[in-house]
Amino acid sequence: MQELLRELQENLELKNYSKETIKNYLLYVKNFLEFASKKGINSESAKRFILKSLKNKEASSVRTMVFAIKYFFREILHQELNIPNPKQSKTLPEILTSKEIKKMVNSTSNIKHRLIIKLLYGCGLRVSEITNLKKGDINFEENLIKINLGKGRKDRFVNIPESIREELKSYCKLSNSKILFESNRKGKLTKKTIAQIIQNSAKKAGIKKRVYPHLLRHSFATHLLESGTDLRIIQKLLGHSNIKTTQIYTHISQASIKNIKSPLDNL
Repeated sequence: MQELLRELQENLELKNYSKETIKNYLLYVKNFLEFASKKGINSESAKRFILKSLKNKEASSVRTMVFAIKYFFREILHQELNIPNPKQSKTLPEILTSKEIKKMVNSTSNIKHRLIIKLLYGCGLRVSEITNLKKGDINFEENLIKINLGKGRKDRFVNIPESIREELKSYCKLSNSKILFESNRKGKLTKKTIAQIIQNSAKKAGIKKRVYPHLLRHSFATHLLESGTDLRIIQKLLGHSNIKTTQIYTHISQASIKNIKSPLDNL
């Protein structure tokens, strides 16, 4: 099993997959190999493993697992695995309102934590992009932040919100570290730590919704769309390769529905 996993890791690294993808693919394939140890590594054991997983996990995580196992069969075993991808649920995230985000910011006294919330929402950043931000990525003259190798291994730029420009400048001067948001152990903050920061701020603000870092990114895109920003610009800011990914926000936004006048009002 270890030899197969080592071969898979080398294959993924040679193809320049992200660390996160490699980590997930190795975990899913390792779990499958352990399941298949008695049944044999074949399409039937893969099918049984996926069916079992569908009973215990969300379809979205199982989809990624199916991609990983198919990749393993194709690239390492040189076999095609004829198994359909699980259908993805069409659930939409419950977006935070501008008032709720303002409450979160105002209820957070820690300077670093408050700035993390502002950047997640104000720039639409992914949590991994926050953890990897360096002071050298911020260009105050051009008013831009460079996001190095975001999802899909692409660089992009986002603008610095005017309301946090001076706050961000001052924060950068607080330490000599190259990392923007350093942990107490002098390393990068973890995704888990940032998730905890967001949950604590939402709790202090009295928000009952399930709040997590990516919800601030969803809220950023939805609020931009509702204010009339072109979808293509939102796509560029978010770093989406495909416009279809960005189009989800046309379904989340309720602005067009709120503005409809019911025929009942004409009676």
